[in-house]
Amino acid sequence: MAGKDSGNLKTVRLWRDAALRARKLRSNLRQLTLSCPGAGGDPLESSDAPQLVLPANIGDIEVLNLGNNGLEDVPEGLGSALGSLRVLVLRRNRFARLPPAVAELGHHLTELDVSHNRLTVLGAEVVSALRELRKLNLSHNQLPALPAQLGALAHLEELDVSFNRLVHLPDSFSCLNHLRTLDVDHNQLTAFPRQLLQLAALEELDVSSNRLRGLPEDISALRALKILWLSGAELGTLPGGFCELASLESLMLDNNGLQALPAEFSRLQRLKMLNLSSNLFEEFPAALLPLAGLEELYLSRNQLTSVPSLIAGLGKLLTLWLDNNRIRYLPDSIVELTGLEELVLQGNQIAVLPDNFGQLSRVGLWKIKDNPLIQPPYEVCMKGIPYIAAYQKELAHSQPAVQPRLKLLLMGHKAAGKTLLRHCLTEDKVEGDQGGGDKEKSYLLFPPLGSKGIEVTSWTADASRGLRFTVYDLAGDESYEVIQPFFLSPGALYVLVVNLATYEPRCFPTTVGTFLHRVGARVPHAVVCIVGTHADLCGERELEEKCLDIHRQIAVQEKHDAEGLSRLAKIVDEALARDFELRSASPHAAYYGVSDKNLRRRKAHFQYLLNHRLQILSPVLPVSCRDPHQLQRLRDKLLSVAEHREIFPNLHRVLPRSWQVLEELHFQPPQAQRLWLSWWDSARLGLQAGLTEDRLQSALSYLHESGKLLYFEDSPALKEHVFHNLTRLIDILNVFFQRDASLLLHKLLLGTSGEGEGEGEGFPTVAVPTPGQDPLRATQLHHYVEGFLLHGLLPAHVIRLLLKPHVQAPQDLQLLLELLEKMGLCYCLNKPKGKPLNGSTAWYKFPCYVQNEVPHAEAWINGTNLAGQSFVAEQLQIEYSFPFTFPPGLFARYSVQINSHVVHRSDGKFQIFAYRGKVPVVVSYRPAKGVLQPDTLSIASHASLPNIWTAWQAITPLVEELNVLLQEWPGLHYTVHILCSKCLKRGSPNPHAFPGWLAG
Repeated sequence: MAGKDSGNLKTVRLWRDAALRARKLRSNLRQLTLSCPGAGGDPLESSDAPQLVLPANIGDIEVLNLGNNGLEDVPEGLGSALGSLRVLVLRRNRFARLPPAVAELGHHLTELDVSHNRLTVLGAEVVSALRELRKLNLSHNQLPALPAQLGALAHLEELDVSFNRLVHLPDSFSCLNHLRTLDVDHNQLTAFPRQLLQLAALEELDVSSNRLRGLPEDISALRALKILWLSGAELGTLPGGFCELASLESLMLDNNGLQALPAEFSRLQRLKMLNLSSNLFEEFPAALLPLAGLEELYLSRNQLTSVPSLIAGLGKLLTLWLDNNRIRYLPDSIVELTGLEELVLQGNQIAVLPDNFGQLSRVGLWKIKDNPLIQPPYEVCMKGIPYIAAYQKELAHSQPAVQPRLKLLLMGHKAAGKTLLRHCLTEDKVEGDQGGGDKEKSYLLFPPLGSKGIEVTSWTADASRGLRFTVYDLAGDESYEVIQPFFLSPGALYVLVVNLATYEPRCFPTTVGTFLHRVGARVPHAVVCIVGTHADLCGERELEEKCLDIHRQIAVQEKHDAEGLSRLAKIVDEALARDFELRSASPHAAYYGVSDKNLRRRKAHFQYLLNHRLQILSPVLPVSCRDPHQLQRLRDKLLSVAEHREIFPNLHRVLPRSWQVLEELHFQPPQAQRLWLSWWDSARLGLQAGLTEDRLQSALSYLHESGKLLYFEDSPALKEHVFHNLTRLIDILNVFFQRDASLLLHKLLLGTSGEGEGEGEGFPTVAVPTPGQDPLRATQLHHYVEGFLLHGLLPAHVIRLLLKPHVQAPQDLQLLLELLEKMGLCYCLNKPKGKPLNGSTAWYKFPCYVQNEVPHAEAWINGTNLAGQSFVAEQLQIEYSFPFTFPPGLFARYSVQINSHVVHRSDGKFQIFAYRGKVPVVVSYRPAKGVLQPDTLSIASHASLPNIWTAWQAITPLVEELNVLLQEWPGLHYTVHILCSKCLKRGSPNPHAFPGWLAG
């Protein structure tokens, strides 16, 4: 390493000296780079090669970089002019063979980089002349073979010929006695080159991504080898001689179909990093356990079912990846690996974590999702090691409690029959109890007129076992789409309700398909049960045909989606199989310019989506609320699904008794009726439950993550409050999302009645005796309702009237508005950032209510006039495309999230005009116009070309905010592109889309 560091320092010094001695040359080179054909584009696209003009006085230059200039040749006499040159960089040009001028430098050139060109032949004469060469980079070319003269480079220490088309290496390779580093990955070798066995000085070797199909027994001859990469080499097994490579420190053996390691593998005592991912191990390799110096171990994507307790002997482990196996439990001894910094366990079958797991306090990278966790519960584990430690500490203080409770969500189109079904399912009816029977009959004679919005009911489905459902009846009206996603969470049972009486096959996309897409995007691998209501209104044959059609169309949709994802994954595989330079050769190539790392990340996401399809229970269950037997059959079905441990392991989660008591205390009088509690109120309840103040936070965090209450520990404005009364909070949300003008006006008129001059201290006074006595006031309130339904605008004092009697004091209103803003439902339109309003009325904007598609000025509130603002064709536009489904309410919530980043904004239903400082930005949503077209959301800015960086700076925070929101939809497929600015200028209806770095 010291030699390498000194070499780097020498190179830096050479660059510095060359720059000081030849500023004119440096200037010319810079001009040469900037004057490449198609500046700002890819030089490989240009047909005319640039001509290099050499300046005078270059004889003392030691380092020359001519990279990335599209050169096909260099001027004659270059070698004679550069008498002192030691390092020559010619990477990223168009050379088809080594320029003859390079041979003239052979007597003093020590480093040559000709990577990322189009070399098909090197030229024996040129290679022979490079007798002083110590470092040669020929990677990313098209070489089918190497000349024998390469073996005559007696001083060569580093050679990179990766990403070529080599089928074999010349026999003369065995003469490279000083070679320390060799990279031949991504070639077409069909066997391990035996010439390499003579290279006694070799320390680093990469032969990955060649079809070696095995290693020679005498590979042990490479005794100096420290780093060996054999990824994807199709090895199958390792020879015994492999275990004699005693100097090995880093070893990559991933993706080789290995099922076992030789027993002698434990001789590799110097090994620090070992990658055995993507193999076929069914048992943890015992030969690894004596490797006491191991620091990094990767065993991802195998078939392991357990981890041995002797793993504690690997006391120096810093990194342990065991994801995507079949591991059911971890040994207690794993907590002795106290030095661990990375622990990845996702995608296994782990239900219980060992005691004292909090000892792994140094773990920073922690992944545990996609496990059937019950102790600690999934919600605790996802928060991280400190929360697991707090849970286990609490469990030691109090008795464990099993709480069989499951969240059940009724979804479906408007008038599907969800509300009546909820009433009939959840009403207690004891056999022979006439009262209960009459109550059920009353629902049938006078069914509910429909949902009042989102409603929550607690249903004790099996009193003997204490099994309870928390039933959420999600309104089918489109106005509730913005808040529905808040209730879609992992570990719930989703019941999709379809009105069979009105169902027609052509209505499948809106009544069934869209709901399945949304649930799958928000909660991958969710369990969905399809229930058909109003079965009594269908004939027997009609009922059968409709149920079969729903079943068939679900299968068709799922097959279509899976095949689409498989095709996309295949395109990624094909892109990965091509050289990066080939992908970057044309902007029309798939994944143009996208790095291998981002492509692999993309592929992993596609694989995740394919492996986590919805669990749709079949067949469709027809039910009539008039038939007690059908209702009981549905209850039995829901119970059997809920109690299936493989489907819902979280039903049997284990909690500290103190946490359960804390939850129960929050819902007991008198605090049960309050809208919210202060943190100190909850702390007092915690003391009653046996929780000290320092142990309360973890309990509240769990109750928040599991949906029992809301506690925003990361919000300065809300962290001092606990919103435990979710029923009343949902009632408040329902107020804002029932798009009924008469109902809203009625609430406002009721809110003003009886309110005198002295009432509502701290609010603008609304003194109206009765609506009938003051028609002017009624007209004014009607104006507010119209403004709300058209533009989403409401002043704070009118919001207070709507929320009466929920709001009793000014701080109640302010707290609720902070909560609504945190949820992304509204924002304060005219409050200066960080400043009080100084007595003026606060106006709030609810973006989901904006009706005008094109933004218009709101100068009557802001005091500014944006009318007449127009944006020329954008120089920079980022477009998000959603081919399967667009998250409901996303644009409205995004509109709220970006408010802190913009000024002088003007909102439309599908578009926002605003400024970031002095830079204009436009956010646009375009719904799909047909089945084959995707929804798109774009973020654009405009700046002149010399100042294009200001446009990037303007939109970057907006892109980051959108990415944060999209993380709430882990099952969503979308793509991100940069649109071609030239196409935008021309007004092209289909501008070219570059994936660029955003395509990851």
